This record gives sequence, C-alpha cells and structure tokens, in this order.
Amino acid sequence: MGFALSSITLNSQAFTSGGPIPARHTGEGEDLSPALSWDQVPDGTQAFAIICHDPDAPLVKQGSYGFVHWVLYNLPGNLRHLEEATTEGTSGSNDFGKSGYGGPMPPEGHGTHHYYFWILALDRPLDLPAGMSMAELLSQTEPYLLGINRLVGTYQRG
Repeated sequence: MGFALSSITLNSQAFTSGGPIPARHTGEGEDLSPALSWDQVPDGTQAFAIICHDPDAPLVKQGSYGFVHWVLYNLPGNLRHLEEATTEGTSGSNDFGKSGYGGPMPPEGHGTHHYYFWILALDRPLDLPAGMSMAELLSQTEPYLLGINRLVGTYQRG
C-alpha cells in the first residue's frame, strides 16, 4: 500500500491539530508523552505503531532529515488510546540516543517547529524487538500497513 494517508484519525487531549504542545510534554518541562487517541481504524487492523518526528530540525545524520522524538510499536489492534506518559508497547530509539519519548526542544532562536505524531495501522502483530530506529520500523511495517495519519503540534523554545 505504501505510506498514503488514510481515514484513521489521531487526536490528543493535550493539544489541537496545528496547536502548541504544552510545556509539560517538552524537554523544557516534564518530558511526558502526551495522551493520544484514535478512531476510524481500517478494517483488519491487528496492531499499531506511533512515531513523533520533527522535520524542521537541522540534519541529524547522513541520509536522514529532521529529528525523531518517539518510536513506539507492538501496540495491540484493540487499543484506541494511550495515556500520558504511557508504558504501553515497545519503545524504539530516538535521536536523543535514548529509548522512549523525548519531547520537543528545538535549538534556541530556531523558531517554531512542527511535531508530526504519526499513527500506523498494521494488518498483523509483528512482535518487533526493542530499540528499533524510525527507519528500521518503517522498513519492517511497510508490507503490513493498512493506514497511516498524523497529528501535528508546534513548539518554540521560550
């Protein structure tokens, strides 16, 4: 199918689409992953994955752009929300060099950044190992992708 947008919707109680991400969910605050919920899930969905990526960040490493803040996968297909600071699923590696969520913290004076929270709906559970990068996750999930969509939040350092 490829990575075309689908009807699945992703929302957060913490911020609206296009709106600012509260400081508590950033590196300047408590650095907690925001609560997320989704619906209009494609028929046949058996698993989900979540990614948070900042395409406005300076180049991080050769062959990629932006900055990966969160890679979360092995989420069951009957799940429809994640609580704030979730412990659900399996954490991959972010560009901070850590596992789990690392909140927005763009360079000072770099202006407003856009944070894309992506949800991927998969047609089977994959039982992937912990620590995968975003590129590794996308490579492993692409053949099983039923739908994808995003919620975009913004943040600018004070």
